[in-house]
Amino acid sequence: MSGCCGAELVLGGIVMAGASVQWLTGMGFALIAVPALVLLLGPADGVALANCGSGAICALGLIDGGWRRVRLTAMVPLVAASACTVPAGTWVAARLPEPVLLAGTGTLVSLAVLLVMAGMRVPALNGVKGALTAGATGGFMNASAGVGGPPISLYAVNAGWTVREFVPNAQFYGIVVNTFSIAANGVPRLGPPLWTLAAAGMTAGAIIGKSLTTRVPDHGARLLVLLLALAGGLSTLAKGAWEL
Repeated sequence: MSGCCGAELVLGGIVMAGASVQWLTGMGFALIAVPALVLLLGPADGVALANCGSGAICALGLIDGGWRRVRLTAMVPLVAASACTVPAGTWVAARLPEPVLLAGTGTLVSLAVLLVMAGMRVPALNGVKGALTAGATGGFMNASAGVGGPPISLYAVNAGWTVREFVPNAQFYGIVVNTFSIAANGVPRLGPPLWTLAAAGMTAGAIIGKSLTTRVPDHGARLLVLLLALAGGLSTLAKGAWEL
């Protein structure tokens, strides 16, 4: 097998893993996939593919019945704030050198994961003000680094949401913020083979994630995605720092 074919298969596997945990936990596609996709495709196309994949999985989850549990009163300020900061994230990503963007992406992912793992409660993330803060931070991070979920997860922790409550709302937020990010960043410049593998990976991941929802405890699923995301974030940070 050639290196090129090997890289394509790795990409398909990354997308499948990200899609499965996204379906299972409401977040995780970008946390798991972005570090590896950035290494394989470069920052611009890696982030753009993560936006497309995460948005698609979120849409499938809501269509499957999650839309009934969306809290619109909480989500409207989140998505409105994210819409305002997506352009800023796109502007920053377009002007940073690749090693700096790699290091920045890895740092943002790693710090965000550590905060989520610690269950940190932040007074600034309470109420409507907290929703606006989380949404604005998530929009900027999603457009610049492809990772917009952690601020929303921190907001949910502060609000005391259960995983069952968090998943559909995270999916709703994911659809909106990824749509904004795709509009600002464009779609990744991939050939037909890579698009086919990405689509196959997303489909397989959705099937796997749905089958695991009744078998994997909420705590175990969440811990798994965070550990994988931390490993990916640290590896991307190391590559960016090495190339500086």
